Amino acid sequence: MRNKIAKINKDEQKPSIHYGFKEARAITKKYAKSFYFALQFLKKEKRDAVYSVYAICRLIDDAVDESKKYSKEEKLKKIKEKIEAVYKKESIKSMLLSSFQQTIYKYNIPKRHFDELLEGMYMDLNKSRYRNFNELSLYCYRVAGVIGLIMIKILGYKDKEAEKHAVDLGVAMQLTNILRDIKEDYRRGRINLPQDEMRQYGISEKNIAGNFHNKNSNEFLKFQIQRARTYYKNATRVIKLMKDGNARFVVGLMKELYSGILDAIEKNNYNIYKRAYVNKTKKIYLLLKVVSTGDYL
Repeated sequence: MRNKIAKINKDEQKPSIHYGFKEARAITKKYAKSFYFALQFLKKEKRDAVYSVYAICRLIDDAVDESKKYSKEEKLKKIKEKIEAVYKKESIKSMLLSSFQQTIYKYNIPKRHFDELLEGMYMDLNKSRYRNFNELSLYCYRVAGVIGLIMIKILGYKDKEAEKHAVDLGVAMQLTNILRDIKEDYRRGRINLPQDEMRQYGISEKNIAGNFHNKNSNEFLKFQIQRARTYYKNATRVIKLMKDGNARFVVGLMKELYSGILDAIEKNNYNIYKRAYVNKTKKIYLLLKVVSTGDYL
């Protein structure tokens, strides 16, 4: 009788988790188009797992960027409590959290990664300027490098060295987002650029506010783009250390798609007033490039 009840309870949970993964997929599709595009080449089981993690990361990020009912600190605290409840295997009513809970236990994802991610979000609340790249790189590690560590737990890897290069890829992608979003970040009161390097290139906050398209800003952006590309180059190693061919292909494609944003900034002649993005045609081109080279298979 007890086994029968256990089976019924297990069956009752399945629809909840199914809809949780479905919700996570919708969130990923809406907010991370290039990421979503690349994930379509993963096996469904791992694809759903990545969706569930991305959705939680998105909720954490949104808590910092927009919150009406609660203060940003309160909202982050509530999300932190939910993640702790998930790791303590407490009863979860949310379908989205149920799918997240299944993922973290199935792939043995350490809680410390989400603790670091939350620390990065608290930095967003309390720190709007970065004195130098050392400070900025810590922020990039917390909000993106640890996501690289989370993702390779799902995708699978064969050597611990992969962890270092997964961080490189996360940092590279975050640096890319920072360069793409200079104007948007400024409107939110943030300048996620090294202050000492801004001074070195003769750039002030007033320039970012209204005149960030001149010789100095172009040279500054060239320097920042080259740094990001160095991280992408170092990140190539993680792909070779992954177990699964599909996973190698997807991570390789993500690397190409996100570094393609840097190409778009250059194509826009370093004009940050124009949105830099990878259009559908370029995505197909990069997909074919990854297939044709065979480096990621």
